[in-house]
Amino acid sequence: MAKPTTIKIRLNSTADTGYFYVTKKNSRTMTEKMSVKKYDPVARKHVEFKEGKIK
Repeated sequence: MAKPTTIKIRLNSTADTGYFYVTKKNSRTMTEKMSVKKYDPVARKHVEFKEGKIK
């Protein structure tokens, strides 16, 4: 059976609030770790979110 191209990832806040987003990424085209600036409602500002594994 073939390995799926899209995988689910967890974007963890770098503000250490514990807030996270769950999204998908294409593991074949984006081989490096994903890093996006998004809104953290706990910190109430835009911060960097870095990729982590879903447990």
